[in-house]
Amino acid sequence: MAYTYDDQNIFAKILRGEIPNTTVLETDHALAFRDINAQAPEHVLVIPKGPYVCYDHFALAASDAEIVDFTRAIGQVVQALGVGADGDGYRLLSNAGKDGVQEVPHLHVHIVAGRHMGRMLSPA
Repeated sequence: MAYTYDDQNIFAKILRGEIPNTTVLETDHALAFRDINAQAPEHVLVIPKGPYVCYDHFALAASDAEIVDFTRAIGQVVQALGVGADGDGYRLLSNAGKDGVQEVPHLHVHIVAGRHMGRMLSPA
């Protein structure tokens, strides 16, 4: 499968410093920042700094260093927010493609917490 990355998407612009953000964590290969349209009391987006469209693109094309750094960044954000599984918990969400309702064509993982999330999916 061919992945076409749009370098004019909002997350690419955030990475280039063209759009401000509220940074929670920055690592060599990832940036975590507060979602401007928060769906829960804690809502942080974690994105890789590389040009990856979705999670499968990232998993297949990113370097080992990028994958480890991104995964650890998610863990560090969860820990910093104090919402780990030993507390009230959190939800990770990453949408891909049209049916997954992906709005920005740059891999991003939502960390949402601070309230009951309800069922994962509702019947269609």
